[in-house]
Amino acid sequence: MIVDCAHYRDGVRQHEGAMTVEEAASRVTEAAGDFVWIGLHEPTDEEMSRVAERFGLHELAVEDAEHAHQRPKIEDYDESYFIVLKTAHYHDESETVDFGEIDVFVGRGYIVSVRHGPGAELRGARHRLEDRPDLLKLGPAAVVWAIFDQVVDGYLPVTEGIDDDIEEVETAVFDEDSEPTERIYFLKREVIEFHRAVWPLLTPLESVVAGRIPGIDDQLRRYFRDVADHANRIDEIVNSQRELLTSVLEANLALVSVKQNEVVKQISSWAAIIAVPTFIASIYGMNFEHMPELHQRLGYPLAVAGMFLSVALLYRFFKRVGWL
Repeated sequence: MIVDCAHYRDGVRQHEGAMTVEEAASRVTEAAGDFVWIGLHEPTDEEMSRVAERFGLHELAVEDAEHAHQRPKIEDYDESYFIVLKTAHYHDESETVDFGEIDVFVGRGYIVSVRHGPGAELRGARHRLEDRPDLLKLGPAAVVWAIFDQVVDGYLPVTEGIDDDIEEVETAVFDEDSEPTERIYFLKREVIEFHRAVWPLLTPLESVVAGRIPGIDDQLRRYFRDVADHANRIDEIVNSQRELLTSVLEANLALVSVKQNEVVKQISSWAAIIAVPTFIASIYGMNFEHMPELHQRLGYPLAVAGMFLSVALLYRFFKRVGWL
């Protein structure tokens, strides 16, 4: 679906309402500060083909944008670029993280953004940029910055939500009435997937800041540097969360092993206690005729008393060593 399609010149939107793809393509020029921005949300194959044909998008990049599920990257296609970003959104109710994707085609006089999944809304970035004509007049690179900035800023609430979840599982680990192993495992998977969304961004941002990607104004590069700083800080937080979850999982497994050892001790103790009278009873159960105590008046009571005495002594022993 085409969400918005606009033409900008010198930092000002040139019309009200959205244009058609054909009209937008006809307004593409190579003049500085003059460009069109088309926003798509989970477009159909027909819509994507129309846009690709009108703007001459590279077929490999179009294929990646149609299927999504790409890792964050910046790829150079002749005189255009293809950018992939991963979005993340934390749900307080379910305490889970949803991941989406934004694919961006950037060329002379145009930018096409394709959104997939939840948490990838770009309306805020568009409005924010339209309120900054000094940046918007710098061309499509300013839109790329606005998208990067919104995506990276959206990572911070996710790290805060995950921090709260980690505190909860840390408490649950030492709670005898809870079994947090499964939650720790799935939380660790979320953090790993979050790391895969953040870490690949660092190299492309470093390339932009270092000036290895042409066509970006020095003023705008300072804004990219701020985004790069935020992304590095998020990456450090995510790495810390991974290490902390590893420690929590190890502590949980250690406590589970201790609980299992306690159970094994109790079972072994009762097995030893039962084994002695069972052994004595089995001897007498063979009914040998020449066992002297069988002919004594107190033989049977003494055998039974010996069983009870052995059980009492073993129970006292295992109780003293802490197995029962």
